[in-house]
Amino acid sequence: MSAIADSTGPTIAAPAADAIDPKRLAAFIGMVFGMFMAILDIQIVSASLSEIQAGISASADEIAWVQTSYLVAEVIMIPLSGFLSRAFSTRYMFVISAAGFTLMSLMCATATTINEMIVWRALQGFIGGGMIPTVFASAYAIFPRSRQAMVSPIIGLVATLAPTIGPTVGGYLTDIFSWHWLFLINIGPGILVTLSAWFLIDFDEPDLSLLENFDWTGLISMAAFLGALEYVLEEGPIKDWFGDQAILTCAVIAALGALVFFVRVLTAKQPIVDLSAFLDRNFWTGSMVSFVLGIGLYGLTYLYPIFLARVRGYSALQIGETLFITGVVMFISAPIVGRLAQKLDPRVMIASGFIGFALGTLQASLVTKDWGYDELLIPQLLRGVSLMLVMIPINNMALGTLPPERLKNASGLFNLTRNLGGAVGLALINTLMNDRMDLHLSRLHESVTWSRGVANDTLASMTQAMGRLGSDAPLAALKQMAGIVRQQALVMAMADVFFALTVLFLALVLLTPLMRKPSHIGGGGGH
Repeated sequence: MSAIADSTGPTIAAPAADAIDPKRLAAFIGMVFGMFMAILDIQIVSASLSEIQAGISASADEIAWVQTSYLVAEVIMIPLSGFLSRAFSTRYMFVISAAGFTLMSLMCATATTINEMIVWRALQGFIGGGMIPTVFASAYAIFPRSRQAMVSPIIGLVATLAPTIGPTVGGYLTDIFSWHWLFLINIGPGILVTLSAWFLIDFDEPDLSLLENFDWTGLISMAAFLGALEYVLEEGPIKDWFGDQAILTCAVIAALGALVFFVRVLTAKQPIVDLSAFLDRNFWTGSMVSFVLGIGLYGLTYLYPIFLARVRGYSALQIGETLFITGVVMFISAPIVGRLAQKLDPRVMIASGFIGFALGTLQASLVTKDWGYDELLIPQLLRGVSLMLVMIPINNMALGTLPPERLKNASGLFNLTRNLGGAVGLALINTLMNDRMDLHLSRLHESVTWSRGVANDTLASMTQAMGRLGSDAPLAALKQMAGIVRQQALVMAMADVFFALTVLFLALVLLTPLMRKPSHIGGGGGH
């Protein structure tokens, strides 16, 4: 019992029950840092792909796999981690994940060909992916209920801050040192995290009996389902979806894998993933919110750098400096939102967060080709605060009310929804942006014709300005005008995407009444 009381005397021993074991706190801090590295590496390469491409002599099509291979492998490990941590214990699971992630980071830095890089990145994502849900589960299992309001902002901040500042960190490292340091930076911290996990984690014991009925069919079908689905979502917008044979083949594999996987989940004696957590209303609604949060987290982290690079011509370092403000706002607002979470209805906070997202993307839908740091400031401020307003209470709503024995499995599923939300969001964003860009190009081409005086005058002035090129001046001017038209079509398409995101975020506000206000926080601390 956490306290002893009677009708005549005060409650005693409450302070001892609420105390945090310093050893467990130190272990948790080390685990959080490991999770930070694993999530950071999703986006840290995004602003430096061209430098990596040059360094390993990869083609434009091949270099995308530096990111895709990591995501495909990670999305398979995340739901599997719940079973593995129950079988081998949190200690061994985290030590293997941290040590393997560190070793694969070193191998990525030494890669000299695209094939080597893809293999090491896939192993880095697969092994490191086990750290993410393990931290979420541990946060709600090892700390007293009264202290979980303090812990939740930490994991919420790390889970959202890491991908947000990934392009910034990557830009700085590549500009100051070289692309190799995108991976070498993990070595020192990775060794420390591995050692701290080995010496400090003592949360639970292995249950090797779970391996006696290990569902290999479930594992293979889950890997086929999630891996092929991630590939389809990543590559579909680039390769014309089902018009590409590889995309069509992977879609069929994903469908068949999903069919076998769900049959095994319902019939296997010891399923690889337990989906019973979705019977809890707060968990399934929280997972839906987490899915859309993934769109806001990864989608906007993708859109802003695309605009700054393609329209404004910013370097990786300039992009990082422009977007850094979101991370600063998140860092400042996390403890404030954590305190609010103890006093306000979490449903109100989640609704407020999505309204903030919507206001930011609504303003961004007014984007022009001249936008820079000043114009993007308010949307970024709103995004930073909104991420915290949604992430912190949704962690408590979805995971904080579950019993300890269900946390490890549920944490994997919860984190999976956020990653899949990001993948689906990026696929939809790219598809919508491509379609709207084609539409705007068509309309602009109708406007920029020889019958338009403005178009002729502009072309004439461009030709005159390029007079030094002699007979090539008219062709060069025409090419420049075509580039301006294409740039404007891209800006207009991005404005449409921002507006579509506004509608999506506002729709999520309507989901919050389906959640139950938790009467208690589950998990924790009773060890």
